[in-house]
Amino acid sequence: MNAIPQLPLPADNPLMARAAAEIRRQGWCRLPDALPPELAQSLLLRAVKLRSTSFRRAGVGRHGDELINDFVRRDKIHWLDGRSPEQAAWLQWAEQSRAQLNRELFLGLFSFESHFAHYPVGGFYRKHLDAFKGEANRKLSVVLYLNPGWTTHDGGELVLYSPDIGAEEVARVTPLFGTLVMFLSEEFPHEVLPAHRDRYSIAGWFRINASHPERSDPPR
Repeated sequence: MNAIPQLPLPADNPLMARAAAEIRRQGWCRLPDALPPELAQSLLLRAVKLRSTSFRRAGVGRHGDELINDFVRRDKIHWLDGRSPEQAAWLQWAEQSRAQLNRELFLGLFSFESHFAHYPVGGFYRKHLDAFKGEANRKLSVVLYLNPGWTTHDGGELVLYSPDIGAEEVARVTPLFGTLVMFLSEEFPHEVLPAHRDRYSIAGWFRINASHPERSDPPR
């Protein structure tokens, strides 16, 4: 395996500047080839290696209210903790991006959480928002796709809908290797269409600090 690259990004990364401009204009962005290919490939290999031992069924809800619901979603997840070199490099990228997005957009992003997601054949996630009821701490959603050679025939597209009442489709993203999507978590309903082959990604969220005197706000 190639060495995992460290990411000595400049204080103002042109990629994040572009992302910030698009988020400012329309609330979301799509960036092809967002990470060094060696890092993206290493993340894919790690996800595939973990598939049979460390992934768990994804539920609906949060903390004690989480339930498995096959009608809503059929994917498996593995939370990232930075203990492997490629996870550490990914989280370093996220931290550098968080700092620049705060400078560009004044979003007050405080922390980041993310997990691998595996959608098996037939896996999907019906339309939903990433912000939980009563916990509006997820501010900006991030999805990195890890699927070489993916085509429109393979399904599994991410569909973003308008925040308006009509909720018209505003984007359909093919989950092609290296593509990264960001969108405002509380504004854009979205869904993952059924996949016709194994589909891998990283889903993450930049969060604000929603702590108050009666309750701290850990990442999860």
